[in-house]
Amino acid sequence: MRFSMRSSMARFAIAVALPLAALSFVVTTAPAQAQQMPPGAKQPSEFPRVKLTAGMFVIDAAVAANDADREQGLMYRTKLAPNEGMLFVFNENAGHCFWMKNTLIPLSIAFMRADGTITDIDEMQAETTNNHCPTHNGVFALEMPKGWFSAKGIKPGMQIQGLPPVPGITQ
Repeated sequence: MRFSMRSSMARFAIAVALPLAALSFVVTTAPAQAQQMPPGAKQPSEFPRVKLTAGMFVIDAAVAANDADREQGLMYRTKLAPNEGMLFVFNENAGHCFWMKNTLIPLSIAFMRADGTITDIDEMQAETTNNHCPTHNGVFALEMPKGWFSAKGIKPGMQIQGLPPVPGITQ
C-alpha cells in the first residue's frame, strides 16, 4: 500500500465537506416559519377561528381581536390555504392602517364597516413597511392570499357575512 499525501488530503477534505454539506441542506430546507417565529409568538393553531362567507365562498379566518394578536397578525407565516385568512377586529370605528413587516407572503386586504360592507381592497407586498390605509373608517379588516378578492370577483360595496359582534359598535 502506497501512502500519498495528496490522496490523504483528498479523503480528509471529503470527510469534512460531506457532513458540512448535509448540515447546510438541513438548515436551508427547514421551514422558514419554524426558523423565524420569535419566542412567545402565537402559533397559527392558537388563534380563535371563524367561518365567514363572501358571496358563495367560505373563508376560514383566524381572528385577531386584541392588541397582541393584531400586532402579530400573519407575520412569520410562509403559506395560507386557498380560502384561509385573518380577520382583524377593532373596538373603534376608525381608519386602521396595516403594513407587512415580517410578513413573508403577499396578501390582499379588505377593509370593512361594522355591517361587513367592504369599503376598500388593497394588495400588499411581502416584507414591506409602507402603510395600507382605508379611505373610510371601519372596524374589520380581512387579509387573504394576494389576489384572492379579485379572483373571486369580490369588490368594495359587497358584504362579508358571519362577522363577530364588536362590543360598543352597532351594525
